[in-house]
Amino acid sequence: MGPNPDTPVLIVDDEEDMRALLRSTIEIANEGLRVAGEAVDGDDAVAQWREKRPQIVVLDQRMPGATGLEVAERILAEHPEQAIILFSAYLDPDILDRAAELGIRACISKREISRVPEALWQYAPKP
Repeated sequence: MGPNPDTPVLIVDDEEDMRALLRSTIEIANEGLRVAGEAVDGDDAVAQWREKRPQIVVLDQRMPGATGLEVAERILAEHPEQAIILFSAYLDPDILDRAAELGIRACISKREISRVPEALWQYAPKP
């Protein structure tokens, strides 16, 4: 059983090329995944999350302003069930521990972008 036929995903990354790469990876994988929006920093991420209500957020850790973990904390404070995947080139043990404490569903290295669609299917709410 796959995810909902329409699983909106919010991409959050300050690098335009990484957002484009994520978008194409998700769109090529298809299977019901849809990029609902792209945010460039923490404030933008929270604003777009509130407006678009994506089922899954793919969140960069290192951004200007708030970190991915800080953004996740803000979102999860409002909606503890929100599925968030931390997508970062820098996943040290402290980040992984904090992500687990917050309830982030998965942490994926940017070197493993091909794992993103699988994680999205895994954590998408089932119909």
